[in-house]
Amino acid sequence: MLLAGDDWRRAFDAMEYEAWRLETLPVYRVPQEEDAIRRFLAGEPVTRQATQPWFDRVQAYVASGRSVGRVHIVTQPLSDYLRFEFDHYRHNVEAGEAVRVLDVTNRPNPLDGVQDFWMFDRSRIVLMHYEADGTQVSREVYGGDPEPFREYQRIALAESVPFEEYVKGLDA
Repeated sequence: MLLAGDDWRRAFDAMEYEAWRLETLPVYRVPQEEDAIRRFLAGEPVTRQATQPWFDRVQAYVASGRSVGRVHIVTQPLSDYLRFEFDHYRHNVEAGEAVRVLDVTNRPNPLDGVQDFWMFDRSRIVLMHYEADGTQVSREVYGGDPEPFREYQRIALAESVPFEEYVKGLDA
């Protein structure tokens, strides 16, 4: 089953305690972000206002006792898109999202070949399908055993560092 629009929103809202994401790509092509990326590359930081819808959702989830988190697998140098996304992440963290980074620049990727996904309540998996250029094709509800995805989450969390710690290392 594919998820889009309101069905995708309901997948989030139906979570009881956790929404967690693995991001593996250096670029995500999102048409709604094109102007914001151009402004960012011209020197304008990402404002909280630009991230407000997600910020508000994360805050509401956290206030209700639920958690939202993600690990992004990266290599350096960071792509322009990742630098833009990192500017978003600082607002996500402020809202209460647990953002972590797994840098595989100088080491093997422990999750090589694992595709992007969202996991809800450690049991419901939504596979994120993308073209090679980062354009999203679809979101697919996975009907198989969630155990491999729980293991991917365990590895990602064990091998990554908090976003704030990672960006301090970039500034050094």
